[in-house]
Amino acid sequence: MSILASSDRVAGAASVGRTKRLRPSYWPFVVPALVVVVGVIVFPWVFTLWMSAMEWRVGEEQRFVGLQNYVRLATDLRFLEALGHTLVYTALSVVAPLVLGTAAALAFNTKLPARGLLRGIFVMPMMATPVAIALVWTMMFHPQLGVLNYLLSQIGIGPLQWVYHPSTVILSLVLVETWQWTPLVMLIVLGGLASLPTEPYESAQIDGATAWQRFRYLTLPMIKPFLMVAVIIRSIDALKSFDILYTITQGGPGTASETINLYLYSVAFTYYDIGYGSAIAVVFFVLIILLSLVLLHLRQRSAWNSGDGK
Repeated sequence: MSILASSDRVAGAASVGRTKRLRPSYWPFVVPALVVVVGVIVFPWVFTLWMSAMEWRVGEEQRFVGLQNYVRLATDLRFLEALGHTLVYTALSVVAPLVLGTAAALAFNTKLPARGLLRGIFVMPMMATPVAIALVWTMMFHPQLGVLNYLLSQIGIGPLQWVYHPSTVILSLVLVETWQWTPLVMLIVLGGLASLPTEPYESAQIDGATAWQRFRYLTLPMIKPFLMVAVIIRSIDALKSFDILYTITQGGPGTASETINLYLYSVAFTYYDIGYGSAIAVVFFVLIILLSLVLLHLRQRSAWNSGDGK
């Protein structure tokens, strides 16, 4: 019996050892991803925070200044002006595509002839590269040679300065942004419209509801979550817009269209003030995070309301 018991213990210990040896380890799969995240995301932001606490100009000695760069931002009139331009540009670049994209989605949701072909043509601006779009619109905005002023002259309207005048430059840039990204909003809203049930519309039609009443009290509340998704995507994208703005105006005329992105680029790579530019980048990142949290909160509320039937 003792021999059998000892052999059973040896067999049990061997099986436990094999189990331990064969236990899967997930670290080989996790470590490469962690290394990439730390190297691409965490380290650059930690380094940016460290640079923002320094007085660092290229070619000069670095000096620790603490929060002095952030205090300087509060009294920098050019930064405050760029902040205002950024908020106005972002708000207009969200509202205009949202309204036009929703209207286009409602139109494409009907039984139009050649609806598929029209949808394909409508989404083409979204596929073009921003720099190519900016170069084409720069030529179109030309006061003497541009096609836009030629078209206006055909209906009796005098030439406009477009991006060459401080009072119209931001509106002109919003026009480009709206032309490019209205198709994205249309696709998001169209997906929402395709998922809506038909029973409420049949009941409303039987009750004699008009087209506007059906849109106001049925369609709009049910597509609100999809509209919030479009608002979140467009807000973040408009906030970080750089390539189109830089290619068309470079912040001009003067500083009339200079956003935070353009000002950051000028400070860091034109004036080579790396420390101050890093402080601007940190503040801009915090602004994006705060806006994203607000929009996500509104998105959750809209989803809850739609699910509750309100």
